[in-house]
Order: sequence, then C-alpha cells, then structure tokens
Amino acid sequence: MKGDDYILAVDWGATTVKSALVDGDGRVLSPLKRRRTPRPCSPETFHDVVRRRVEATGARRVGVGFPGEMRDGRVVGTGNLAREGGPGTPLITDLVERWRGRDLSEELTESTGAEVRVVNDAALAALGCGGGYGVELIVTLGTGCGLALMENGELRPAPDVGTHPTPDGRSFDEALGERSRAADEVRWRDDVRRALERWRTTYEVERFYLAGGNAPRLQLRDDSWPSGIVIVGNQAALRGAARLFGARTPLA
Repeated sequence: MKGDDYILAVDWGATTVKSALVDGDGRVLSPLKRRRTPRPCSPETFHDVVRRRVEATGARRVGVGFPGEMRDGRVVGTGNLAREGGPGTPLITDLVERWRGRDLSEELTESTGAEVRVVNDAALAALGCGGGYGVELIVTLGTGCGLALMENGELRPAPDVGTHPTPDGRSFDEALGERSRAADEVRWRDDVRRALERWRTTYEVERFYLAGGNAPRLQLRDDSWPSGIVIVGNQAALRGAARLFGARTPLA
C-alpha cells in the first residue's frame, strides 16, 4: 500500500500508546502496536513518538488522540502527561506551562510532512462510535476517565472530567480509573453506574458508549443501569481516526 491509501491512528493513553493503520472506512489494517506512555511526557517526547510512527509506516494522514483538554485545536490541559509518574502523582508546574496553548496538529504536520490532526482522546473515541442517535455521551474507562459529547453525530464541547471532583471528594480519574477497579471492582462498577446516571441528567443523554480497556469488564445484567448503553471496547479511537479525514461510512 502507498502512504495515501491508509491513515495512521494513534491513541495516546495515560499508560499505553496504541497505534495501527486504518482504511478510509475505519477498518483496522495492521497489527496493533503498543508502547508504554513516557512519564512524565514533554511536548518534545510526544512529537518524537508520533514522528517515529509516521516514519515507520510511511503514512501521509495521521489521526492522534491527545489525553488532555483541547480548545479550538490548542492544548489547555495536560491530563496526566505532566505528572511525575502518571495518574495520582504530583504535577510538574513548568511542564504544564510548556504544553499550554500548543497547536499540536500544526506542529506535527510541519515536523513530519504528513497531514496530522490531533483531538482529545475521548473525542477521537467518540468519532469512532457515535452513530447520530440524538445526544450521545462517550465515556472512556482505562487508567483514568474521559468524556466526549455528540449531538446528532457532531462533537459538542465537553469538560475533561478526569480531574473534576466526585460527590465523595475523589476525582473521576481516581474513582473510575484502573487503580480503583483493581482495588475493589464491585465499588468501581457502582461508581461507574452512579456517574452515568449523573451525566444522563446533566446532558440529557439518549445513548451511552463505553470505550477503553476497562469498559468490557462491566456487567450490565440488571435494570439498575441506565438504558441505552453500548460497550465499544478499546479500538473506538483507532476507528475514529478515519472520521477526522471524512470516513465514507458510519463507524458505529
């Protein structure tokens, strides 16, 4: 295949960076590549990892999910990238400032020679599963927690909820992330269910998509869960890269 025949999808998580080649319809074409997320991660390291994947694949189009808050294409929050050792560890203040305001799409396009489009990682997952069913909320459950909102198939502004407080004082990253699941899976499931109920009311959600590596661990076997939940697993963001470049068919 030539570089114009496929898209390199890069899903940058708090623990693992996953990448694969997808076609114009979002179908995965290559084995999934994984590498540990650098901790802490500087903008230069982020650039270097993406550049190496572009060089290795020869891709001319690249879709990247960034694990922090973005507004109008620029970084406004670093998520866990500027923490000393990942989620739950102290922030490095000067590294937060080095990330702030960067236009990663423009920078990576210039440094790689490919057309690179960077969006929030939960937004990329949303593009990979949103089907245009009214108001849809996409929740990523992995090392931490991410959220994206779609209405009639279009992305809408949504907060980067990972650092927001839950009613018991923990952040959503702490309550719904992997550490909590590993410590007490029953409590973790209850916390996920309560968060979905809260967000359904806040956003008037008609359908939920649960993405990320921990989504398949949920057991939705009773009527205590909100209706309209779809488990999409951890490849939604890879499929979503095709939507950044005008996927030809729905990906849900």
